[in-house]
Amino acid sequence: MFEVNTAVLLVVSLIGLVVIGVHIAIALGMTSALGIWLVTGADMNAFHTVQTMLAATAYEAIRAYVFAVIPLFMLMGEFIGKSGTVTDVYRGINRLLKRIPGRLAIATVMGNALFSFVTGVSIASAAAFSRIAYPEMKRFGYHKGFALGAIAGSSCLGMLIPPSVLMIVWGILTEQSIGQIFAAGVFPGLLLASLFIVYVFIRAILNPDLVGGGAGADIEVEEVEEVPTGQFMVSLAGIILVIIAVLGGIWFGFFTPTEGAGAGAFIGLMLGIIKGMRFKDIVESILSVGKTSAPILLLLVTAALYSRTLAMTGMANAIESVFLGSGMEPWMIITVMVLIWFALGMIIDSISIMLLTAAIFAPIAVKMGFDPIAFAVIGIIAIEAGLYTPPFGLLVYTVKSAIQAFEPDMNVMTIFKSSTPYWIIMLIGMMLIINFPEIATWLPRKLFPS
Repeated sequence: MFEVNTAVLLVVSLIGLVVIGVHIAIALGMTSALGIWLVTGADMNAFHTVQTMLAATAYEAIRAYVFAVIPLFMLMGEFIGKSGTVTDVYRGINRLLKRIPGRLAIATVMGNALFSFVTGVSIASAAAFSRIAYPEMKRFGYHKGFALGAIAGSSCLGMLIPPSVLMIVWGILTEQSIGQIFAAGVFPGLLLASLFIVYVFIRAILNPDLVGGGAGADIEVEEVEEVPTGQFMVSLAGIILVIIAVLGGIWFGFFTPTEGAGAGAFIGLMLGIIKGMRFKDIVESILSVGKTSAPILLLLVTAALYSRTLAMTGMANAIESVFLGSGMEPWMIITVMVLIWFALGMIIDSISIMLLTAAIFAPIAVKMGFDPIAFAVIGIIAIEAGLYTPPFGLLVYTVKSAIQAFEPDMNVMTIFKSSTPYWIIMLIGMMLIINFPEIATWLPRKLFPS
């Protein structure tokens, strides 16, 4: 039975708490407790039910080994980032692209794509390349907005190219194979990276002033600090080893996702030590990941409780009935879902959006005939695009914060405007996958035959 009043109260209460600044995990927990209390009788005995459900949900989350995947993959990325490997690879790629227009911006896109294979967190990519790439592009006379747009725009690849935190969360929430979702993101991620590169290349040719190549360009500017060939090869080989060992191990059945994450963290640590990481750096990396991943895991626990509470009210079934009984074509329903994701992206972060919507939208999409793996990629792209949506696009503000020290007067709207072409390209990529789901499903079907 659909308890409409309780369901509406839960949704409105959650949105209201988030809008006034209450942390999403706290808001989810509070509204879940209220919902369970109302559904189970709104008396003193209901408090015991609230406690029991909260304890059971937390226990199930803690004993689920898959929850270790998130902090371990984040630790792998942190070790590799702190080791200086990312800087080496970026500068090496830049040297290889020496004669190509817009090479620094293209190197940024390629560096972000490669870094995505070892970090899985777009925020980390945005922060890292803001500090690595932007000073170099600024020194060579790149238009500030164009440079920052390339950094913010390409950093989204961290959530699409595996091992992605969003993919892990989607797999947990929808009870799908994380390995299959990882595989599904490879070709779409490389497709978006290719489209980003084409866009940068065309803009650089049409308007050389954007990349410091206009008539007034300073031809005396010193070259980007070059990384020694041996150092570049060691760093590149280290990243390739991580990709092959972790993703290959998962896809070919040598590792579970949890074991692969552990192996990746160990290889990342070894690479960091080889590159000169000190004990202090290792400890700082572990503490940093702990501070970042703990809120995510808390979110997953409270989101699971909130999902159960909504199920008790009949809300999920009611939404499904509305969508499926509306008479709309599947593409119309997908459009509505995407618009909801964009709207939520204006006020909350991507993981929170996924926690609120994935478990409801995914079953509806399957019943409409969409492949669940392809829909996972569509959802991740749409949710990630929300990170560019004003007024609270998280990726944009990450870039703004990362460059604050050497660009304090940068207007955040300049970054939003320069990121818009990448947002449009993401929409194009999403529409291609909707119409040609094989882009996402071909590799999982080859690696995981049913």
